[in-house]
Amino acid sequence: MSQLLSRVDLRARIAILALIAVAIVVPVLALATPVRSTFHVPPYLVALFGKYLCFALLSVALDLVWGYCGILSLGHGAFFALGGYAMGMYLMRQIGTRGVYADPILPDFMVFLNYKALPLTWWGFNHFPYALLMIVLVPGVLAFAFGWLAFRSRVTGVYLSIITQAMTYALLLAFFRNDMGFGGNNGLTDFKDILGFNVQADATRAILFAITAIVLAVTVIVAQLIVTSKFGKVLIAIRDAESRTRFIGYRVENYKLAVFTLSAVIAGIAGALYVPQVGIINPSEFSPANSIEAVIWVAIGGRGTLVGAALGAVIVNMGKTYFTSALPEYWLFALGLLFILVTLFLPQGIVGLISRRRTIPPAPKGSDVEEGKIDQSDVPAAAR
Repeated sequence: MSQLLSRVDLRARIAILALIAVAIVVPVLALATPVRSTFHVPPYLVALFGKYLCFALLSVALDLVWGYCGILSLGHGAFFALGGYAMGMYLMRQIGTRGVYADPILPDFMVFLNYKALPLTWWGFNHFPYALLMIVLVPGVLAFAFGWLAFRSRVTGVYLSIITQAMTYALLLAFFRNDMGFGGNNGLTDFKDILGFNVQADATRAILFAITAIVLAVTVIVAQLIVTSKFGKVLIAIRDAESRTRFIGYRVENYKLAVFTLSAVIAGIAGALYVPQVGIINPSEFSPANSIEAVIWVAIGGRGTLVGAALGAVIVNMGKTYFTSALPEYWLFALGLLFILVTLFLPQGIVGLISRRRTIPPAPKGSDVEEGKIDQSDVPAAAR
């Protein structure tokens, strides 16, 4: 166990400890402190922070394929949404006779649309273990099928990015249709219970937040172990020189397929945790813009750092919450400007900048560097 933990770098250890602390402290402050207390965390903030952590989990999933394998996916929002729909279908089946039409089997939107029987795709979702299986299986199978076709055809670069986005847009159009049986434009909402607990209760929200933080911490650990293993070294080699890696005998498509499928499963879990905390899932989650925004989170936080990807998701979404309430018309301009600035001046993101500043020692007293005769950027990399 100690050998495994030794493969987790310092940044990841700090992030994991922070997530464990947050998983304990936030629920305690939300449930055990008086409402008028300065330290009290309101229920809406618990749900909001939980949403940020779900986005951080999606960002880590994307960084695993883009940062370490060079696969720029513009379709990870689809896997996130599919996991969310799987959880939403379970939650809808738990409503039962408490719906507007009081039908014990059919959700309200199906009664409204004159469905006579429950569609086959909804069978089994009244059982939580089956829902958990679908949360993992549906995104995983789609990613496996898509990746098997794309990687064996050696589709790479911008062409792969375009077809991942096309896949997402196709799912968006499909889920908008009422005859698909997933709520159409309105999606799934009005959830009541999860495992018998009121999904709107403060205690339930606090528990969901804690679970999300723990899942994110475990995902960071697992991802760190993967990227520091022999498998991870091959992924990095594929990212940096795919042709050479294939030439020396590695089945590049198999490595790509494995990490792409794993990443999709993580994204599906993020979507499943997102839905009960937000209270709704609809086709807008399939929007290609959501997948592009996730790429921006990773770029801003630090591509190929895992922790930076999670940090970028939290920082950008906190900014989005502020701008969309204070200056909603300027949010997209601010996001675009931020992405351009990071691309031009911080190609390694926030975490990359912090690491670089920490590894550059100060110039010795009286040296030419300190006196401005030599630019420190000219110092050889080994000395920096």
